[in-house]
Amino acid sequence: MSLNIPTIDCSQGDAQQLFAELREKLSPGGGDVVSEAGRQRTIDLFGEPLTPQQVVEKICSDVREEGLKALLHYTEKLDRKELSGETIRVSQEELAAAHAQAEPDFLETVRDIRDNVMEFQQEILSQDASVIRTDGAALIELRQRYLPLRRVGICVPGGAAAYPSTVLMTAVPAQAAGVKEIAIVVPPTEFGGYNIDMLATCHELGITEVYRVGGAQAVAALAYGVEGIERVDKIVGPGNLFVALAKRHVFGEVDIDSIAGPSEVIVLADETANPKFVASDLISQAEHSPGSGVLITWHAPLIDAVRTELERQLNLLSRGDLAKQSLEDYGALILARSEQEAAELTDLMATEHLHISTNDPEAMLSRVQNAGAIFLGHYTPVAIGDYVAGPSHVLPTGGTARFANGLCANDFLKRSSIISYNKAALEADAHDVRMMADKEGLTAHRSSVDLRLEDES
Repeated sequence: MSLNIPTIDCSQGDAQQLFAELREKLSPGGGDVVSEAGRQRTIDLFGEPLTPQQVVEKICSDVREEGLKALLHYTEKLDRKELSGETIRVSQEELAAAHAQAEPDFLETVRDIRDNVMEFQQEILSQDASVIRTDGAALIELRQRYLPLRRVGICVPGGAAAYPSTVLMTAVPAQAAGVKEIAIVVPPTEFGGYNIDMLATCHELGITEVYRVGGAQAVAALAYGVEGIERVDKIVGPGNLFVALAKRHVFGEVDIDSIAGPSEVIVLADETANPKFVASDLISQAEHSPGSGVLITWHAPLIDAVRTELERQLNLLSRGDLAKQSLEDYGALILARSEQEAAELTDLMATEHLHISTNDPEAMLSRVQNAGAIFLGHYTPVAIGDYVAGPSHVLPTGGTARFANGLCANDFLKRSSIISYNKAALEADAHDVRMMADKEGLTAHRSSVDLRLEDES
């Protein structure tokens, strides 16, 4: 299989332009690009060639106004599944039956992963904090209080494959934070709401709310609430373009984790990297289709060695054709002029996954700031983070790792500051309040202090 993956030599004049084009491909777009087949389908469904953004706006508006009726309508039209208010929710009997049918080895793996994720997420969980200031009779107590969100919705993909790992990597952090109500939405497909492993994982985790609905209509149902599905406080989890656009549309009604794009990995490698290992990591993200795999190295012979290994491995994998297309569309082999330039390019890409495959990965780590999850050393493939290690695999994509973080238990907490002053403390700070209130012209602010400090006699 011949692979036409872009190669960028940073010593050449056009390298920066090629690199900029690659970054632009992976950046979050407006959601208006659609294939001819997709355009025709929107005409068939809506009577006009709507953009994906317009489709999402209409679906969300209809679900908000018509509730369950619109949810069932779009489930039938888009997922070709006719459901009712009773059958859209997976029953407790179905969850228990799936659990009973699941392979014991699979359930043991689910438990192992759950324990790994729970251990890590509980360890990083934010804790209440307090500061007490005293000065004579003045007493000030400041606290930060953390409480779990009451109710969370989780989107789990189910179009092309089953993803029980997504349940683990989203629900367990929420459980670690103490969230009591978790509602999962998953498309009504053989890989989604009718998949034994998927349903068995939910049952193993004690999740009792699972709904057979996907796409923008599922996001809208979680955000607004419909008959039989109570609205949530936050929506997390990956999905296709329509799910991402719907999450962006409902943000503000509810919180969301991120607007996810194609899966990504940068492998930052030196002369000690094994070309077989590097190629396998690039392919592992590209096989998501779409997915991006980028090699950045300052060791020129590695470029050709990895290209040869990519072609060999792609011929052996069941999703090789899909991965090949992704690498040609969203991948690159980049030759940097130095380790420092390699680190700078990595920060510019701000990738979802970064695998540092060098002789001294800790030294390279100190030079890099922007990445969702970082994997150190030749024997830490990205798949370890995707499945078993403990940090969530829900991560920022499309360059958003410049400012965004991967999902964790703390994202399911809401914090409140708590402030307590006695009268002596108010007297001590009154001058500063008055000064700022006068500067800003907010006389009622000043008055609220003055009234409390008037001579009570």
